[in-house]
Amino acid sequence: MSATLIVQSVTSTVVVSSSSLQRARQVLAQGGTWDHVADELGVSSSDEALATVASTLGLQIADLSQCEVDIEVLRDFPAKLIHRYSVFPLGQADDCLILATSNPFNIHAVDAVSAAVGQRVTPLLAPPDELDKLIKSHLGVGAETIDDLIAQSSDSDGVEIMDDVTFDDSEASEMAQEASVVRLVNEILSEAVQSRASDIHIEAQESGIKIRYRIDGVLQRQQTPPEMNRFHAAIVSRLKIMSKMNIAEKRVPQDGRIKLRVVGREIDIRVSVIPMLHGEGIVMRVLDKDRIRFSLQDIGMPTDVYDNFNRLIRLPHGIVLVTGPTGSGKTTTLYSALNAIKSEDTKIITTEDPIEYQLEGINQIQVHAKVGLTFAASLRSILRHDPDVVLVGEIRDLETAENATQASLTGHLVFST
Repeated sequence: MSATLIVQSVTSTVVVSSSSLQRARQVLAQGGTWDHVADELGVSSSDEALATVASTLGLQIADLSQCEVDIEVLRDFPAKLIHRYSVFPLGQADDCLILATSNPFNIHAVDAVSAAVGQRVTPLLAPPDELDKLIKSHLGVGAETIDDLIAQSSDSDGVEIMDDVTFDDSEASEMAQEASVVRLVNEILSEAVQSRASDIHIEAQESGIKIRYRIDGVLQRQQTPPEMNRFHAAIVSRLKIMSKMNIAEKRVPQDGRIKLRVVGREIDIRVSVIPMLHGEGIVMRVLDKDRIRFSLQDIGMPTDVYDNFNRLIRLPHGIVLVTGPTGSGKTTTLYSALNAIKSEDTKIITTEDPIEYQLEGINQIQVHAKVGLTFAASLRSILRHDPDVVLVGEIRDLETAENATQASLTGHLVFST
């Protein structure tokens, strides 16, 4: 049975700047509503905002109240994708899956659906209230259950811990070893890796657990079933054990590291736990060694920017600063620059906190502030090792800034953020 689709092409007279469109994208990624988008775009209603964005992006708007869903397509569609991305499969047309979404900026959702169903996807924009009604009418009231999530997490079985993990006889440790908790944590990690997330945020709120991924520099909230709230403590304990933290200590911040193999890819995860009002919060930095290729040609710089940057990194001395928000690619850019200029006749030394990736042929120093090995102190020592190029992970204080500047004035090329 084919779907009957009622769509409308829209043309808006509102001119939207790229900065306004970016703010609208961030509003939706952070869980905001189309009323908030309307405020950002300077239009009077959510409907007008929807039409304006659709017109700007060249999308059609689906009238879901008049659409007849192709039940066969829906039956074969993974239910967890509907709940995770707030999308709904309407039917097939010209060998494409027709997908309703209320967030036209979430390109990853379209890519994930396309990969899951093995065909091209044509997105249609839909009002969020109509989309919610459609989902509830076909899948029942409420989000997916925790049992559904666990049952559909077979792909997360590809998560393997590469370090030895030690468990004790405590109740928290026993909870962390339960199969359901293990699979939930694996699902969170696996989904983050497949989403190309740079960071995972697991937060304890008064209303329950909140999980967000930072993708392309923007935090995006992930849909979680209400039953998942009772697993918060167990999830935290599981991650603390995996990162070799003290699971009994809940009063002070802790830091750790996890080495994983996810679907055959080696992943390093830096874990930070901090006590908060409603429970411990966790932030994990995802370092995907297999996905990152430290090549300037692959970064995606415009030709003129690439040419200028390529010239700067080959100067005999000076200082090159790369700036930008978290997850914007500063480290990737600097590592790519080092890879581009390293050679047998060039000595390169880095001082980092932490060393995110090991680079062949480059000398790397791990900062250890507790024993006095700060950026400033390590930089002073580095200059006595006759380097040609120095990378300083961060310039955090005046002393480091002075040392870096002095190094750049005495025949060294300095990189930093």
